[in-house]
Amino acid sequence: MLSRHFLRAKALQAIYAGITNNSTVDDVLVSFDNNVSFLNDLGVFQLSTLGQLTFTAERIMEAEMQKFNPQQKEIEILQRIASNTFITRLESSFEYRQQINRLKVDWSNNADIFRKILNAFKGSNQFADYLTISKPSFDDDRSITLTAFKYLMNEDSLREIIFEHGLLWEDDFDQVAQYVYMLLKEMKEESTNEASVCPLVYDKRNSKDLNDFNFARKLASDTFIRIDDTEPLIRKHLQNWDFERVALMDLILINMAVTEFTCCPSIPERVTVDEYIELSKEFSTEKSKLFINGILDKILIELRVAGKVVKNERGLYDPEIDGENPPEE
Repeated sequence: MLSRHFLRAKALQAIYAGITNNSTVDDVLVSFDNNVSFLNDLGVFQLSTLGQLTFTAERIMEAEMQKFNPQQKEIEILQRIASNTFITRLESSFEYRQQINRLKVDWSNNADIFRKILNAFKGSNQFADYLTISKPSFDDDRSITLTAFKYLMNEDSLREIIFEHGLLWEDDFDQVAQYVYMLLKEMKEESTNEASVCPLVYDKRNSKDLNDFNFARKLASDTFIRIDDTEPLIRKHLQNWDFERVALMDLILINMAVTEFTCCPSIPERVTVDEYIELSKEFSTEKSKLFINGILDKILIELRVAGKVVKNERGLYDPEIDGENPPEE
């Protein structure tokens, strides 16, 4: 599920930490593995908010039923939320429960926040439309769950609580929430039960996930190992600029691109350049994109002439790849 762009960012962070901490390549790989593993942990925390929302609805409903003059309409609304088939089945997964227990997820001290979110959700137009369905199907329950998930993920106070569990989770929160949303959207009635796999943003049992993970992991190690060897190449193409004055982040991005040019025959050169320009926008200065683009253009020409850039059929020019809509990496 994680895009190669996002995994490149995790590799970048691992390399940066390795250089600043004078680490070994093994340390860099451990850092990368942890970076990706923590994304799954963040995703599980985000998923767990759905179960807490239904639990909150159930507790409020039980309190309403104990009143001398209970509001039957309110009870019916809360019952609809508390008995959501999609969330119930998600929570019935043994593997999902294992993840929740491993992370010791506990929302018991945050009842007020979930009450606030529940009230906002109940007042939405989407929920009003949902209430008009007399017997919601699994798909209906999944659809309204996706709406509830958006309300949960957009609540600032809830986000702050989740951030406390991971140092980098604030930076990754929105992207992981988007991945989790997509995973929930893809879940099917026939395969959502006690035997379901836990929806993970990186699942090594998925061949594409594993291939993309291995690509980024090798990118991190190869780049880190080759940094000293690549330095003369970069110095050669720095015009009117001292190597020592180049931002470390920019140097790492250039090194990662050089590694892709020479070690990843299936990735078109243009895709590589575009990827690191985009990463420079996210992790470096405003001027970095122009600087990195210029340096990579010069380095690429030299590497081609030296025969160090060898691309297979996938990595050669292809209108479908190098046109207006290159494939997601």
